[in-house]
Amino acid sequence: MADRYLRFTGTAPGRFLTRSLGLPQPAELHRWSPEHPALKGEVLHLTAGKPAPDPAAPPAAVVLDATHVRDVEGLADVHAALHPVVRSVAASGRIVVLGAPPDPADHHQAAAQQALEGFTRSLGKEIGRGRTVNLVRLTDRAAAESTLRFLLSPKSAYVSGQVIEVAEDAGPDDVDWERPLAGRTALVTGAARGIGAAVAETLARDGARVVVLDVPQAEADARRLAERLGGEALALDITAADAGEQIAAALPDGLDVLVHNAGITRDRRLVNMPAERWSSVLEVNLASVLRTTDALLSSGTLGPGGRIVATASIAGLAGNAGQTNYGAGKAGVVGLVRSLAPRALAEHGVTVNAVAPGFIETKMTAAVPLLIREAGRRMNSLAQGGLPVDVAETTAWLAHPASGAVNGQVVRVCGQSLLGA
Repeated sequence: MADRYLRFTGTAPGRFLTRSLGLPQPAELHRWSPEHPALKGEVLHLTAGKPAPDPAAPPAAVVLDATHVRDVEGLADVHAALHPVVRSVAASGRIVVLGAPPDPADHHQAAAQQALEGFTRSLGKEIGRGRTVNLVRLTDRAAAESTLRFLLSPKSAYVSGQVIEVAEDAGPDDVDWERPLAGRTALVTGAARGIGAAVAETLARDGARVVVLDVPQAEADARRLAERLGGEALALDITAADAGEQIAAALPDGLDVLVHNAGITRDRRLVNMPAERWSSVLEVNLASVLRTTDALLSSGTLGPGGRIVATASIAGLAGNAGQTNYGAGKAGVVGLVRSLAPRALAEHGVTVNAVAPGFIETKMTAAVPLLIREAGRRMNSLAQGGLPVDVAETTAWLAHPASGAVNGQVVRVCGQSLLGA
């Protein structure tokens, strides 16, 4: 469903009226397209505590190196670096702050680096004009290339206020940044429509051979999509006890990317929720994810260089009335990622991450009552809903062969929702 308010605020009368009434003024976001694959303008590189260059034109993005900040005095250098330029950043521009992991042996450094998190999230909520602000905590600068490419591109249009940790990783020797998944096989569950279909399309764009998995009732849609993408369809009930074994049998040559996207809702307040509504949601959204992940890792179907990307939700991070079952399942996905990620990398060479969508414009959200839908759209720093492609682009970054240093992360794709942390 079209966002008529967003269109109205793009007109001269709309801008005047919303400004006069103090209403949200969302800016149309610049997303990736073949015609516009990059931000328009230069990237301004700053270092806290050093003189800033004078940009010849408004920068499309600003990268501020604050990795060396170790005390409150250093935080003054962060302010001094960004204060003169923040207003000049172009619409739909980017600010990325580079920080360091807090040092448990140095509480002054830990305090200063943690302060950067509050700083970036606060700046993201005030900067406006479709601009985003994110913090990247670095251990290995070279390993951060895929993350910085993503955050400094139109692909990250709906990702803001996030803290992303990048560890050490040797990474592949040669990276095809245009088609990084060429020669790799990706399986997406619940992929016949909606966000899953967008993920499948984006991974195929990046070169992957995509297996479109969905329930037998959606087999026709899955096959149409798979044929269009040059992939294949797999009709399978992901809640089957042997779903993992069936997937492994269907992929004798192995799997490189596993995207857990399948999910359902059965909303009702707990006092009115029968056991079947509870168990069906937990079975699809969490139990099947645990079982299939265990099966595909133990069988070796997912091996070195593999990527697992699971779909969580801000409902699992912040909670949502009427969704105790859904919130529990999606919070469980977060727990799975944080626990499994270090072991999966150490034992199998596989990274495990999650995306946590906020309000995304789909057929499901189009059916939400008008006032609730409008609240969902406006209650984030970008004052608009996201699109399925926003979740897909974030998934593709986490699935990238050069993203091996990103592990155990839960990245919200929510326009910096005002709900939750």
